[in-house]
Amino acid sequence: MESQSKTINQVLDSTLDSVDQAERAALDLAREAGFGEEDLDRIGMSVRECMVTAVVHGNRYSSHKKIQFSVSRTPEQLTVQIADQGEGFDPGGVPDPLSGDNLLRHSGRGIFLMKAFMDDLQVRRLEPAGMEITLIKKVQKHS
Repeated sequence: MESQSKTINQVLDSTLDSVDQAERAALDLAREAGFGEEDLDRIGMSVRECMVTAVVHGNRYSSHKKIQFSVSRTPEQLTVQIADQGEGFDPGGVPDPLSGDNLLRHSGRGIFLMKAFMDDLQVRRLEPAGMEITLIKKVQKHS
């Protein structure tokens, strides 16, 4: 593993192609940081879920709205930040996907999966519009 830090910043269109592009960039840096296959799968799925949320629910596929995407790695962790330009949402108002009728719904699992697969998830409202989600996965040191 390379010891220095590395960051990639991109401005992406509100398209599903951008979801693939962001996932590839995050996985490239995660591999360089030394994450194993299981963690790579979890990181990939989390970035994918976050990007789909930003493109579909945040920016609503608007060609006028962009996604700010940043991924960085240090010897200690991988950090992914994804920000949209949409209306935003209340993270506390997202229904629990494991309760009752929500089990059968096809949407609403993104935040739940990101929390389960990553070590830290932070949601922040941006001004004048948009939401920023930060995903953090710590590198496990093998002794």
